[in-house]
This record gives sequence, structure tokens and C-alpha cells, in this order.
Amino acid sequence: MWPWPSKDCPLDAVTRQWVEHRWRWLIDEFGGDLLLDSPNVLPTPEFFPERYDRDDDSVIVLGRRVCQYMCVSEDMVDFEFYSEADRPMLVNERGQMIGGVAGTFAEGSRFTIRIERRQFDSPMELVGTLAHELSHARLLGDNRIDPEVFDHELVTDLSVVFHGMGVFLANIPRHWDSDTRRWPGTGQAAPTYMTAAMFGYALATRSCQRMEPLPSWRKHLKPGVRAEFKQAYRFLSR
Repeated sequence: MWPWPSKDCPLDAVTRQWVEHRWRWLIDEFGGDLLLDSPNVLPTPEFFPERYDRDDDSVIVLGRRVCQYMCVSEDMVDFEFYSEADRPMLVNERGQMIGGVAGTFAEGSRFTIRIERRQFDSPMELVGTLAHELSHARLLGDNRIDPEVFDHELVTDLSVVFHGMGVFLANIPRHWDSDTRRWPGTGQAAPTYMTAAMFGYALATRSCQRMEPLPSWRKHLKPGVRAEFKQAYRFLSR
């Protein structure tokens, strides 16, 4: 018997279908062994043993560590940094503040990951951004996905979960609301990046496919996404 009340799936049918479809696609692209063998990377010294001093050198060391977890050769990656401290504050048509860009990815003979400096004081946010940009290297750098497809950024987020680093992005979801973006073939609004509910469902999918009992690592999730995860885990397990 489950120790909490029965609830339905935390995702609507359209969003759930997208997560499950793209999850199968990731298995086809990267293989089931990666899903089973990649650890659940957590914000603990076990996974990040190096000293972190909030400076350029420390971020580069951290980036190389994330390269290992995202299965990207660190010898192929250059890290650069920039600041948006003087960026003007912008708002959308509803008066909501428009966030800046946390990081960028560029490819050539090598991969270039650029990171905005304000994240240096927030290691969890920084690791999430590094994982997302290195996920671009896995998808775009390996020619696995067209950058123009509708769900490119969503798949990039989902790939981070697939590689075992979903906790970091789930705790800092950065989906952008839009009045015009819709799931293809529907009139339903779609996010640019994954929402907390989508992360909860994806993390639960990974746990269930790895046949993990309700994992203790969920304590590292913030309360909102932890609740989404528990609901999805219960739904998928039954």
C-alpha cells in the first residue's frame, strides 16, 4: 500500500505523450546501457570532490567534471565567461521580467560553452546550466537533432535527465511562458524548456526503468518538484 493518497498522472495527456515519445528516442540514440549505468548525479562531495572557489578556474574544473557525467570529451570543450550585469531589464507583453541567457553553446572544430558569471555564486544553478549546454554537444555536436525542430530545447533538457543529471535542472526550471507557442497539432500551450512537472515525470521514468525503489536521493529535490516526482513515481510504478 502506498503511504500517500492515490492521485493521477501529474502531466496532461499531450505533455505526457511528448515525454514518453522523446524518452524512447533518447534510448534509441544513446542506448539502454547508458540509462542503466549512468549514476544519479547529486550535489554532494561524492560527485563533486574538488574545491570550489567561485572563480574562473573553479568553474572550468567543475565544467570538466560535468563533461564526464554527460559523456562529452573534456578535451573537445572550451569554457568562456561573460556578464549581463549591465543588461537592461526587459519585460514581456504581460509585464513579466524576461530573464537573461544563462549559457550558450557553439560548435566548430571544438565545442565552446559560454557561461554567465552571475551563476558563479549558485553552484547548483551553474551545474544545471553546464549540463544543459553540454547536452547540446551530445545532440547538436553529434548531429543527432536538428536545431530548428520545435522541441530542440525541450529534448536538450530531457537528455540531461537521461544522463543522470536531472536533479540540477529540475531544481531551477526555466521554462518560458508564451502566448503563441503550441504543441504541434493542438491548441495547447507548450513551454520552451521543461517545467517542474515534466522534470518530475522524467525523473520518475528514469527511476522506474532502472527499477529503483522510491529513491532517497529525492531529498535533494526542492519541495515542489519533489512532490511532482513522488506523484509520477507512484503513477508509473503501479
